[in-house]
Amino acid sequence: MTRTYFLALETSCDETAAAVFTDELDVLANVVASQTELHARFGGVVPEVAARAHLQQLLPVIDEALRTAGVRLDQIGGIAVHNTPGLVGALLVGVSAAKMLALALEVPLLAVNHIEAHIYACRLAAGRDIFPCVGLVVSGGHTTLFHCRSALQFERLGATRDDAAGEAFDKVASLLGLGFPGGPAVEREAAGGNPGAHRFPRALLHDERLDFSFSGLKTAVLYALAGANVAKASPPPPGQQRADLAASFQQAVVDVLVAKSRQALRRTGLKHLAVGGGVVANGCLRAALESMTKTEGAELFIPPLKLCTDNAAMAAVAVEKWRRQEWASLDLDAIATVG
Repeated sequence: MTRTYFLALETSCDETAAAVFTDELDVLANVVASQTELHARFGGVVPEVAARAHLQQLLPVIDEALRTAGVRLDQIGGIAVHNTPGLVGALLVGVSAAKMLALALEVPLLAVNHIEAHIYACRLAAGRDIFPCVGLVVSGGHTTLFHCRSALQFERLGATRDDAAGEAFDKVASLLGLGFPGGPAVEREAAGGNPGAHRFPRALLHDERLDFSFSGLKTAVLYALAGANVAKASPPPPGQQRADLAASFQQAVVDVLVAKSRQALRRTGLKHLAVGGGVVANGCLRAALESMTKTEGAELFIPPLKLCTDNAAMAAVAVEKWRRQEWASLDLDAIATVG
């Protein structure tokens, strides 16, 4: 049988990525150009800077992906692109390129939801069907629980009411003077700290709803650091105080994420938990989820680190749409948020 090759593009935030995979879900190339250094001096992602960097990096990244895969552009049988959610200017770069390629090559255009693709990364890594499952996406912009009835049928069970978990990591890292990106920095600092040193709040922990809230936790760290005079807050020097703050904050986030995931498994009766997004690179979270699912008699699916952070390989969920001929039209738009 003849293979069909797909080229996928990802420009939803601050990673410029392209991947080549087949209709058998074999990933032949997964290339990511990071913008971390560009945004580090600002302490977070600057949308306009991100969009301009995508314009500069996208064509070289596509070229490298094709060369790595050993596939010519005229062999591509479908173009996939993350068109929602994300930074609208950044998304437009990828969506515009994808539409141009689909038109020029006369091949199907396939629209992919970036959040749902994070769950499909678990399917890629597992090498087998994982649906139905509870899906948890934890990233810089999203903290969301889903009932995933199939690869293409997602029902939202709950989401953050304010800050996403990854955003909270970035903000706390800034408070502690740890730099950007915050997730890895906080985890490194927390390794030398006592997670029980500060009893930070776990918002909505015992609420029946499957929602999250991390804004109050971030504020609690600020008050623990500065006391009542928050206007004069300054990062603590390296040492036990900083390590304890990082460890206690991290443990509070992990406790909530694990508790809500357990709650979702019990409510749905499902025995598969699939977790994706950049925050899942956190070793403390991974270990806690493994322990919880073992206790619950459930199976945990977490992709390798290279598929946790933003990438284009996870857009292989487009193959599921391609098989059903759910192709996007050439008026496909970039959509910043989803309901």
